[in-house]
Amino acid sequence: MLYLVALLGVVVGLAVAVVDDWRTGVRWMGASLLFAAGCRLAVPAGQAGMLAVRHRLVDSTGLAVVGVVLVVLAGDIPEGPPGP
Repeated sequence: MLYLVALLGVVVGLAVAVVDDWRTGVRWMGASLLFAAGCRLAVPAGQAGMLAVRHRLVDSTGLAVVGVVLVVLAGDIPEGPPGP
């Protein structure tokens, strides 16, 4: 169930990135991955479902690193040159 919540957050982020502001969408995706990392740490392997692929520390670290990278890059990439 937690996997589906995290997946839904990523899908919402992707939809926001396509339809509206890409930065907000990428932040949604990063936040969803951070949520998944926290869930993987907090929930036992038997209840983690598809979040449990490897060892708990490896899964949560990988999800957290990618989530943080997405959030930081969404805020750090400068805007392009102003339009005409």
